[in-house]
Amino acid sequence: MSTHISVPPQMLLERILTLEIVRVTERAAVSAARLRGHGQEKAADKAAVDAMRRELNRLPIEGTIVIGEGERDEAPMLFIGEKVGLNAGPKVDIAVDPLEGTTLCAKNMPGSIATMAMADGGTLLHAPDVYMQKIAIGPGFDKNVIELDAPPADNVRRLAKAKGVDPTAINVLVLDRPRHADIINSVRSTGAAVQLITDGDVAGVIHCAKPDETGVDMYIGTGGAPEGVLAAVALRCIGGQMQCRLILDSEEKRERAHKMGVTDPKMIYGIEDMAKGDCLFAATGVTTGSLLSGVKFKKDVIETETVVMRSVTGTVRYIKAEHRQLDKFYLD
Repeated sequence: MSTHISVPPQMLLERILTLEIVRVTERAAVSAARLRGHGQEKAADKAAVDAMRRELNRLPIEGTIVIGEGERDEAPMLFIGEKVGLNAGPKVDIAVDPLEGTTLCAKNMPGSIATMAMADGGTLLHAPDVYMQKIAIGPGFDKNVIELDAPPADNVRRLAKAKGVDPTAINVLVLDRPRHADIINSVRSTGAAVQLITDGDVAGVIHCAKPDETGVDMYIGTGGAPEGVLAAVALRCIGGQMQCRLILDSEEKRERAHKMGVTDPKMIYGIEDMAKGDCLFAATGVTTGSLLSGVKFKKDVIETETVVMRSVTGTVRYIKAEHRQLDKFYLD
């Protein structure tokens, strides 16, 4: 006599998919890492995209890509609206950035990662691949310590007051872009330090959640909307505050956003506006950075390091894996 045990969908999301999505980002990272230092950004991105798509299509899910990548710079995509999975299992929303830091990978510089998020169906923000204004800090503060529309200097002073320190003790992470010159000047006017990064604002936002380890207190700047949603999922899991606004500066972008359900083009999104319900986040290092070690190719083994998080439990796992290089699964 057989006994069938029914597993609630939320348990399925935890027990099956928490580790399954690790395989997705591992595979994307390994595929991209084979092109590290070759100066081929689009080729590396395509390798990560193709690998991620293959792995997603092996999962027991009814998945929909709601945050994709590639529209803005015509890179290869897992396109918004694409259906993935075996069409069996829970309905889930998926956000992807198969290769965050394509330039970092192409130049073999630190900090490139393969990353994705998964959530209950209908709970992730549906948004076009446009730019997004962002500000983020870590956990442990009263609500509204930061405000997206406040001058950066004011946000630095507010955070310093909340931490009980002088503004000179605050370190703000900013993408090194000409468009951020005013932000940088405003932050520095308080005596706070600015830490510039060339790429990788998903990892940059995550760094805010552990300032004692990373030295990063705040993230400010404009970056991709896909990266913003991915970072919001990560902060749902580990704690923090984040405010964002889509930059819909043309009629075409506003129309695209409206078709995806964005009714207020000027809306400021908090974390739970972008990622509701139970959600998972995973990232695997492509090149070694401050968040994760990169892929290591050895004689008979491929080594990877991945972080995977879940919002409901707040669990964060760091997984160091050895993959047998002769296994066709990692060579095809």
